[in-house]
Amino acid sequence: MVKQIFSHKIFLLLLFSLLLMVPVHSIMELNRERQAYRSQAIHSIMASSSGPQRLLGPVVVQPYTRTVTVEQDGKRFERKLPLYRYLLPEQLDVQASMEVTPRKLGIYQAQLYHTRLSLSGRLPAELNGKTLISGEPDLAVDGTDSALVAGKPYLSLVLSDARGINRVPELQLGEQRIPFAPGALLGDGLAGIHAPLAALPGEGGAFHIELDLQGMNQLEVVPLGQDSRLNLASNWPHPNFIGDFLPGSRTLTVNGFKASWQSSWFATDMESRFNRMMRGGDEPLPSFSVSLVQPVDHYQLNERAAKYALLFIGLTFLSFFMFELLRGLRVHPIQYALVGMGLAIFYLVLLALTEHLGFAWAYLVAALASVTLNGFYLSHVLGGPKQGLCFAALLGLVYAILFGLLQAEEIALLLGALLLFTILALVMVLTRKLDWYRVMGNAPTPPATGQES
Repeated sequence: MVKQIFSHKIFLLLLFSLLLMVPVHSIMELNRERQAYRSQAIHSIMASSSGPQRLLGPVVVQPYTRTVTVEQDGKRFERKLPLYRYLLPEQLDVQASMEVTPRKLGIYQAQLYHTRLSLSGRLPAELNGKTLISGEPDLAVDGTDSALVAGKPYLSLVLSDARGINRVPELQLGEQRIPFAPGALLGDGLAGIHAPLAALPGEGGAFHIELDLQGMNQLEVVPLGQDSRLNLASNWPHPNFIGDFLPGSRTLTVNGFKASWQSSWFATDMESRFNRMMRGGDEPLPSFSVSLVQPVDHYQLNERAAKYALLFIGLTFLSFFMFELLRGLRVHPIQYALVGMGLAIFYLVLLALTEHLGFAWAYLVAALASVTLNGFYLSHVLGGPKQGLCFAALLGLVYAILFGLLQAEEIALLLGALLLFTILALVMVLTRKLDWYRVMGNAPTPPATGQES
């Protein structure tokens, strides 16, 4: 009879542990749904302000037209073919100062920034050897054409979201001051601004551009120059340096960061890659990039916490079972189920509070609520407040260990392995003198010492 009771109890505990994963899985799905709501909120903020910014330029564009003879439907006629030559900077120096202001929509937040970009450097004056690129690559040409006719050059600056321009900038080219006009005029689908030029830059074509730009979450600068530099300072203390080049130097403090990048055409092969892009290639250009991330992704931490739910509930059930085994106190399966449900709902309370209090405070409040509820209940189930307080303390310790696992991302596997090893060792120590045959009601019959006469 005792053997059946223990066998059924072990089976029920395993079944309860698996069944409690159903509400935990539902909570994880709810967590992903809230993440999707956050993404929608961030896109709504982008729609009303401006999105991540990618700066490409300045590029001097020299347009041409060439009269060509084409054949269509058996007829021959002349057509003007647009052609372009592009001059990339010999030197590009970008100084940027970024002020980050979090923008909220309901309970969700995105990082909106205002940055002042100072672009300076030197433009080449020589066109010889520069690649001539057709504006209509699909146009068939039979080879009979007249001389090139040059149009008016202009300087182009490409932005991923031109709505972020706070005021109309000016191009200072030598002694000239030229206001920019809307449109990058640099291929299809590229937004930005351009400044018309009376002529190509002369020798030592030094330029300077002051640009006030608004963006969100990420800033990229394409190092177009033969020698390119970017110095960026910001008040955001949690940058994530991404892209093709890491900063050569960086300083991180609680008040912000400073970073510096440098690259050259030896590393980027920028002229060839730029020309391939303008021919319609899909090869992305390298960039100096930084993203403004939240120091902690609350939803990711909630999901990681829920992944430990089976281990957490299993440890609690194991503690009750060991208490039954060593103290001879019976705990009903329904009482196991109620405690397990109290542990499972912890993850729902944690998710709900996280969106308002942040993860650390939400975890503390949810853990205290779970420990208090289960401690009160177990003080009656286990026969006194002393036993209830002991299990409440044990539960609080497990919550503290779980929080440590969530925070120690780099050594979480090591800590988890040590935790499981410690639990196994503790169970083996506590049951080292236990007669399992007697407990299970299946004690072997002692051998006979002699024969009756």
